[in-house]
Amino acid sequence: MTLVVWAGGRLREPEEALIAAGDHGLTVGDGVFETLEVVDGRAFALSRHLRRLTYSATRIGLEPVDVELVREGVGAVLAEAEGLSRVRITVTSGSGPMSSARGTGPQSIVITATDAPALTECRAVRVPWRRNERSPLAGVKSTSYAENVVMMEFARSRGADEALMANTHGHLCEGTASNVLVERDHEILTPPLAAGCLAGITRGLALEWGADAGIPIRVAAVGELGMDVLDRALEGEAHLAVTSSTRRVQPLASLDGTDLRPGAMLTRLAAVFAVRAEHDADPAPRRSK
Repeated sequence: MTLVVWAGGRLREPEEALIAAGDHGLTVGDGVFETLEVVDGRAFALSRHLRRLTYSATRIGLEPVDVELVREGVGAVLAEAEGLSRVRITVTSGSGPMSSARGTGPQSIVITATDAPALTECRAVRVPWRRNERSPLAGVKSTSYAENVVMMEFARSRGADEALMANTHGHLCEGTASNVLVERDHEILTPPLAAGCLAGITRGLALEWGADAGIPIRVAAVGELGMDVLDRALEGEAHLAVTSSTRRVQPLASLDGTDLRPGAMLTRLAAVFAVRAEHDADPAPRRSK
């Protein structure tokens, strides 16, 4: 696997040591990140990802991220090698004490690009844990990712590659690395941000581009989507898809070991997304829903 690394304002060797032992991103997960798809040598939806990166940093109290420096780093890693498919931007609070208290050092910014294989299908399972919609990290793309790792390992142990969860009220929330779309009753719904899910970049574009194409798609009202909608999908009364920067709009192939049929509207939405993404590599940000 090819790995291109940029940190400290310049390209680095992949094996080069970059993070100090006391970096708060390493010791307590005090940081934020973004993962972007690469389309024709460009980081897809970079402006939207940088806006969310800034939002996440602000939400957890980090100093403002130098967005232009990050753009420079993204350009540097993409110019270094062809055939790269994924970019990751990681920003931490920098060196700090061996405690939860944050230090005063400069931020650490690391940008990597890889040729990771495409995710061609999604097999999901439900997990017994719930997302806390009142957490200070709700809606933040945080490097404090351990609970997602636990859920993903649960999924992998059952032959799946994504885990779907409820929030503390028992409402459908999100996957560990994806948002969820539900096709039912002649429309497509996605859980509201108030459910505790991340404001996914692909989720937002799917809402916008789907509506532009005349597809009936909307954000569900709070509490409108319970976890029982997953049972309806197993019975063929609803259809499911996940969205993410690495999956785009991807109908679920299976849930809890049962194969699922793709919904007609979700299939159309996936096609609309592919066409729009091909013609607009950096769609202008709009207000999140």
